[in-house]
Amino acid sequence: MVAKWLDSSGPESDIVVSNRIRLARNLKGFPFEIKATKIDQEKILGLVNYALEELNLLKTGKFLGSQELTPLVIQSLLEKHLVSPDFAQAKQKHAVFINNDETLSLMINEEDHIRYQVLSSGLDFELSLYQIRDFDEQLEKELEFAYSTDLGYLTACPSNVGTGLRASVLIHLPGLVLTKEIEKVLRAILQIGLAVRGLYGEGTETKGNFFQVSNQQSLGRSEDEIVEIIEKAVRQIIGYERKARDYLLRHAKLEVEDKVFRAQAILKNARIITSEEAINLLAVLRLGITLGIISNISLKTINELLILTKPANLQIYYNKDMTAEERDEKRAGLLRSKLKEETRGNG
Repeated sequence: MVAKWLDSSGPESDIVVSNRIRLARNLKGFPFEIKATKIDQEKILGLVNYALEELNLLKTGKFLGSQELTPLVIQSLLEKHLVSPDFAQAKQKHAVFINNDETLSLMINEEDHIRYQVLSSGLDFELSLYQIRDFDEQLEKELEFAYSTDLGYLTACPSNVGTGLRASVLIHLPGLVLTKEIEKVLRAILQIGLAVRGLYGEGTETKGNFFQVSNQQSLGRSEDEIVEIIEKAVRQIIGYERKARDYLLRHAKLEVEDKVFRAQAILKNARIITSEEAINLLAVLRLGITLGIISNISLKTINELLILTKPANLQIYYNKDMTAEERDEKRAGLLRSKLKEETRGNG
């Protein structure tokens, strides 16, 4: 199954792949994770599991505990943006709840006792904020969170104190990269207090000209204010990216078409391809689709392939442990198959 937020149905989805809103919460009466004992962690797991059961939420998704969270499964969830790098590397007793269409995930015993997030297609913070608030209100009926009337929700990292909210977008900016305007835009983002990170968030590298833009602090601002600030900034970035793409079509159309068709040819015919090369070529093809150069492949297919061709998800797709060399061969085969199937279907 591929997550619903990859379907490119949301606003501005030619540039913004997805938006995410995450809330950090800690349970009252327990030390933060850095000080929590294994007994504390087990109690927290039990309380959250019980709360999900009482709210009938376990029927709407899957609860993965330590036994189910094998290294391969954890890596696949990270590749799908359903868990954080911190969760993937954690040594403590942890678990995750994921709803059926993979638009909501709840991590237990990460940096905070619980962190839950909603993902949706394109730039649709209104939908994500509505969904996360509804989920938060349900949980507060069953769980008592650590809260200060002066500071707001108490979190392990001071930058999350207050609302505990982190809003972010996964945005594709090849136009700004190709026109060499990206550094100027990124500097402007940092100057207004937003963070720019790689494909999987903090501490990860940028690949395929995909970036994550998010707020850095939540103290002193309401949820609506945080979302308004980042949405305003993202809309400006979208404007810059559209201008850059228009410039490329006017002044470097032949070069861009050559780049796009070369990427398409490799993806449709390669027998061996690495994960990094696949990301970069799919990103170029994605640009070609949004510019109207390619018309018989959908953004949805590209978004899904960006996930399916990652190492862990590739092995889960084929239900087989593979060496790096085997993955490169299977990845090339999957790309050929999916792209040829798509172009046949769209004539």
